Amino acid sequence: MKLTQEILKDYIKRENFFSRDLSWIEFNHRVLEEALNPDLPLLDRIKFISIFFTNLDEFYMIRISGLKEQIRANIIEPSIDGLTPIEELKRAEEMIKPQVDTLLKYWKNTLIDELKENNIFISCIDELSHDEQSKLTEYFNNEIYPVLTPLAFDPGRPFPYISNLSLSFAIQVKKPNSELYFARLKIPSILPRLIKLDDVITGNTSNIDEEFNAKFIWLDDLIYHNVNSLFPGLEIISAHKFRITRNTDLEIQEDEADDLLAIIEENVKRRKFGSVVRCEVEKDMPDFMIDILSKNLQISEKDLQIVDGPMGLSSIMSLYDLPLHNLKEKPFHPVLPKAFEDEDRESIFDLITQRDVLLHHPYDSFSPVVDMIKEASRDPSVLAIKQTLYRVGSHSPIIKYLIDAAEAGKQVAVLVELKARFDEENNIFWAKALEKAGVHVVYGLVGLKTHAKMTLIVRKENNKVKRYVHLGTGNYNPSTAKLYTDYGFMTDDQDICADVSEVFNYLTGYSEQKKYRKLWVAPLNIRKEFLKLIGEEIENAKAGKKTHLIFKMNSLVDPMIIAALYEASNQGVKIDLIVRGICCLVPQMPGLSDNIIVRSIVGRFLEHSRVYYFYNGGKELMYLGSADLMQRNLDRRVETIFPIENKTIKKSIKETLLDISLKDNQKARILLPNRGYVMNHKLYNQDVVNVQEWLMDYAAGSEKKKKKLKKVK
Repeated sequence: MKLTQEILKDYIKRENFFSRDLSWIEFNHRVLEEALNPDLPLLDRIKFISIFFTNLDEFYMIRISGLKEQIRANIIEPSIDGLTPIEELKRAEEMIKPQVDTLLKYWKNTLIDELKENNIFISCIDELSHDEQSKLTEYFNNEIYPVLTPLAFDPGRPFPYISNLSLSFAIQVKKPNSELYFARLKIPSILPRLIKLDDVITGNTSNIDEEFNAKFIWLDDLIYHNVNSLFPGLEIISAHKFRITRNTDLEIQEDEADDLLAIIEENVKRRKFGSVVRCEVEKDMPDFMIDILSKNLQISEKDLQIVDGPMGLSSIMSLYDLPLHNLKEKPFHPVLPKAFEDEDRESIFDLITQRDVLLHHPYDSFSPVVDMIKEASRDPSVLAIKQTLYRVGSHSPIIKYLIDAAEAGKQVAVLVELKARFDEENNIFWAKALEKAGVHVVYGLVGLKTHAKMTLIVRKENNKVKRYVHLGTGNYNPSTAKLYTDYGFMTDDQDICADVSEVFNYLTGYSEQKKYRKLWVAPLNIRKEFLKLIGEEIENAKAGKKTHLIFKMNSLVDPMIIAALYEASNQGVKIDLIVRGICCLVPQMPGLSDNIIVRSIVGRFLEHSRVYYFYNGGKELMYLGSADLMQRNLDRRVETIFPIENKTIKKSIKETLLDISLKDNQKARILLPNRGYVMNHKLYNQDVVNVQEWLMDYAAGSEKKKKKLKKVK
């Protein structure tokens, strides 16, 4: 069945879509639920609090700032969910405030006491001994005082620039002549927010044989306690903390740029001066201070948030680094697949020649991917390496090996996507380092982000040129590969290799390629291919055949894909969606989506892999890729979706990821038609299933254990 716009247009109604932004807030609420989960170890709950506030900061910097820009531009047209920007902003703030209040109360009333019970103390300075206070004052004078810069605000000195996400004191001082003045003091982000007293007072950590005991104070409390020393001869009337969030989603005029690198560098600088979208102020800050901040930051009362508790709680992630494994989930170390342990194998290319290879991170080690680039850089038979880099990380061994390859005389071409949000500076640094080494560097395409994860290696074998590729669902970043679930696929399939070569030609040169052999490529045809296969599933349903779609992704937003899924549901197709974050589709709505169940899994690893399964009349098609089903991915990015044709690999993905994910009754939540989520609780006589725990056990288990694991009910 061909799913045309004419067929799907009837589904494009406001009541058939959830708000993208409100759906994201629901996702962060699931992160909050993990922070409140009493079954999680203490430091893991603290980790989730940090993640919650980090997520929220980014949401304000990008999405809330975008809504406020629309309101300033007098945009009143509703989005697809029917909400105007003003309505959406109001509902977002109404949802966020109780979430923040809940976590601040939980921190103050529960976690502080639990930390004490485990000999981790976050103390006020007044609670410390006289000797401890004296040594802290000495530490302040020697290590902190020289870094601090109080900035006065008076007719001769303008209101100081305040950086994004910086924590500051607003201070009122009184001169001997009774005049009152205002000053701002930034709490330096280069210093640890939580100061460990052992490190400061004795310079030693606890003896490994002694019972663990750690005492911390907030850096801001130490500064507050010594703030008089910064204003000698003046009286401190009051000092209160505040924190601002700026709009960081500044528009890039790519089509007017002569040099994309230069304009991205300029944009990164401009981002520091984006408009203020949120100002958090301490609970008891006096009105006149709020008035000074509001006037000079050019914000209204709606942009102010009164905070009853510590600000910037993302910084408590440092507590997770404490050496207390009893307060964390059991450690897991990625497993090196047996195929890569074969000492008789001459090279990784021999292995790929024998069979396709699938790696499932973080359960499988990322080292084979790094080793593939390393070996290619040193192998005299390798002629060329081509790679896309989106978020490569600050300490990347892959960059080193690409440089080594170029210096060894190989042809090396790398697309470094400079527009990867919040990684621009890092990517600019690596792009320049690669260029300096003689690598052919491309910065990206005007109007498109290159989000595809591809490596192409060209090798001379037996007087013939042969190609190998690695395709992934996640970034070439060894650090995040330990925290995100992603797939990596290595193959020498001639059609896929030829397709990847042509995508690189499109990225680095001029190509109007319209057809590919096996790859789906955005912005060319990914949506088209999805609609085609969903249409075939509908035809099978009409013919009375078994049908099933299982899509796993980060976000589902695209209206046409959602409309196609509604049509498929109404025609009897069984649909299971595993959507970690944003989902604009309304599931289990009578007459609209009766046959659609949406799950979200939030666990110790960030679910990041994209897997698309079509039962297809028993032929079972399986696709992996870099693209979520969002307009930005399908229309404004270069993305690749690739098929898994090896029956063993296909079966493995189905049985060890998709099927187990659908059975998860510990971390899976079911989306309801009212946009809320409920836990997918264990039913009577049903095995306890946590898909991430299951996959860790499976990766580390023997063949006998793996067979047993596959028998879960």
